[in-house]
Amino acid sequence: MAAGLGGCAADAADVALPPAGAEPDYQLGGAYPPAGAVGVVARDRSELPADGVYSICYVNGFQTQPGELASWPDDLLLQRDGETVFDPDWPDEALLDTSTPDRRERVAAMIEPWIAGCAAAGFDGVEFDNLDSYTRSDGALTLDDNLTLATRLVELSHDAGLAAGQKNAAEDAATLRDRAGFDFAVTEECAAYSECEAYTEVYGDHVIDIEYVDELPRPFAEMCADPESPPSMVLRDRELRTPGDAGYAFETC
Repeated sequence: MAAGLGGCAADAADVALPPAGAEPDYQLGGAYPPAGAVGVVARDRSELPADGVYSICYVNGFQTQPGELASWPDDLLLQRDGETVFDPDWPDEALLDTSTPDRRERVAAMIEPWIAGCAAAGFDGVEFDNLDSYTRSDGALTLDDNLTLATRLVELSHDAGLAAGQKNAAEDAATLRDRAGFDFAVTEECAAYSECEAYTEVYGDHVIDIEYVDELPRPFAEMCADPESPPSMVLRDRELRTPGDAGYAFETC
């Protein structure tokens, strides 16, 4: 077992990174067989990995997953004036309280079985969402609080044989790579918001970007051709529907 919370990140030498430049699909809304050219698929931890491709397991590491609020002890949920603090954009996701060593250790203990489950299911990597929850805490949480927990989650991932992916948080990419030990990045709309270089300067070609059809500032083909865009990009519908559902969208560069 790796060192306790706050130690150095575990050795990542034996984990496999997502193949550089592979066509990705982002299937958090439901699993389905990927298109033939797809080489990387991300799915929720409740799903099985896709066969024959590099598979990433989604874990909501810093906020509660929708429908799972009751499984968390109240004192691990961030409180303000006696009320649980929720993400204003995702009102069914409560912020986890990472403000003390004890709470961080207990949060990590809750997440560790999920990481182990991802590995046992056959995933190759795991992405941790809401690393930037501290920005929604009105100062109750700090980057260092979340960074300390992130370091532990990376250790646990490496111990399980999984590569660890940073999800979003462009402004913290260099710090998360250098201090927490993340191996790759999964981004949403980095091309739409001109943030891709913040990730590619840190992770090179091991950046997977998801753009959404409802907020494209220019044609997706132009985004693909932009030299600042990562080579692995996919265009999806915001709800991440499955094929056959109304509104389903999927396109790669």
